[in-house]
Amino acid sequence: MEKLSKQEEDAMQAVWQFGKGFIKDFLDLMEEPKPPYTTLASTVKNLERKGFVESEKMGNSFRYAPAILEEDYKKKFMNGFVNDYFQNSYKDLVTFFANDKKISASELKEIIKLIENPKS
Repeated sequence: MEKLSKQEEDAMQAVWQFGKGFIKDFLDLMEEPKPPYTTLASTVKNLERKGFVESEKMGNSFRYAPAILEEDYKKKFMNGFVNDYFQNSYKDLVTFFANDKKISASELKEIIKLIENPKS
């Protein structure tokens, strides 16, 4: 699964949030400045070509739906990110954020609790 561009990720966020819908539905969910309708339509078509969305013809329009779950994309993206930038070490990832003061000691304690007591 390839990494999406920022524009593609923004479009996918709208698709995931709305579910099955039309370009206008997705456009309504997007933050300002919203892309032009035609730009979003092209982006969604590219996402379809890449296998991230699927379409169904309805009259003169297409209704689009996510072809992959948001959670699946996040897992693959994060695994690739950690592999590429932290030599597949989640410890190095957390250390990076701790050293950069992007994560507090109390947040680390919460993470430890989650690791020790995962919810089933």
